[in-house]
Amino acid sequence: MIEYIYLGRRILRYWRASPSQLKLCLICLKNFFYKVMVKENNIEKWLPGPQVDGPSNFNTEDSNEDPTYISWLEKHPCAISSFNRMISAVKGKQVVVFLDYDGTLSPIVNDPDRAFMSDPMRSAVREVARLFPTAIISGRSRDKVHEFVKLDEVYYAGSHGMDIMGPPALHLKSYDGKYQTNTVDDKGNETTLYQPAKEYLPSIKKILKELKRRTCDVPGAFVEDNMFCISVHYRHVLDEDYGTLEEIIGEVVSEYSSSFHLTRGKKVMEIRPSIQWNKGNALLYLLQTLGFSDSANVLPIYIGDDKTDEDAFKVLRVRGEGYPIIVSSVPRGTSASHSLRDPSEVLSFLVRLAAWGEDALS
Repeated sequence: MIEYIYLGRRILRYWRASPSQLKLCLICLKNFFYKVMVKENNIEKWLPGPQVDGPSNFNTEDSNEDPTYISWLEKHPCAISSFNRMISAVKGKQVVVFLDYDGTLSPIVNDPDRAFMSDPMRSAVREVARLFPTAIISGRSRDKVHEFVKLDEVYYAGSHGMDIMGPPALHLKSYDGKYQTNTVDDKGNETTLYQPAKEYLPSIKKILKELKRRTCDVPGAFVEDNMFCISVHYRHVLDEDYGTLEEIIGEVVSEYSSSFHLTRGKKVMEIRPSIQWNKGNALLYLLQTLGFSDSANVLPIYIGDDKTDEDAFKVLRVRGEGYPIIVSSVPRGTSASHSLRDPSEVLSFLVRLAAWGEDALS
């Protein structure tokens, strides 16, 4: 219900709805949500109880079917049912939000070029960014993520944090200035571009060209240029062709083994520069540019589903502040403190965070 109250406030603010119009709008919205999202997508058992703190947001019947997951939830409780307890730690601190994209803000899809963000998710991220500094840190190229998200209110870090467009950073002595460029965006706002792997670009272009040439005969293989890393998707590759694809990629990487290495994700292999930089470093960089490098007055929230997000989770654990939240519907090893089951729960959490922020800052 808190989501509907929040949406009602926004409607009243922007469209000057009368109370009767507002009530009608909320009724229609609630009915639409129940019919389309609950009935047709069978997410009834996942709906959060926003005013109750507890170990999970599953119903008992579903929980009994997966005791392993319930045991895992005891160590990584649902961030929705634990929201009140989590947010009580703010106590005057500045909330800063970090988000992965694929599998977090959008579902994992068969076609990487169609990992579109829903309009409700976009609205939720926009509202969160209006209230708190917000950044999206993705393995995609920064331009591709911006194309998907379509929001200028957030900061973007692509290529697993190797391509950051963040706030002005004029006096960051702890970072090499040769990788940093102060610039102005399309709207005239001062920003800083930080690219710690930019000297690898010529080699990346060569590897990209070679991979496209050598994998074109492997049905279903898709090579994606993510600026400072290369992703080879094999979700549509037949089992009998996977060995061939893996051999091709191994041979190409071996030619550049002194400067590049291979990592693996969800139905994807990635070739990345061998530098000491990951999503955890990107998180620390953005915190510093925002003025919270060593501050005890910040509460970072990082939400992600990928192995690469674990680097950011570990950073928050080491700092002893904030909440690393993993998006997963199955038990898995993680440094996260809390969990969300899927992007629909990420949406619920962000809406609730925005609703809380609206009240706290009003």
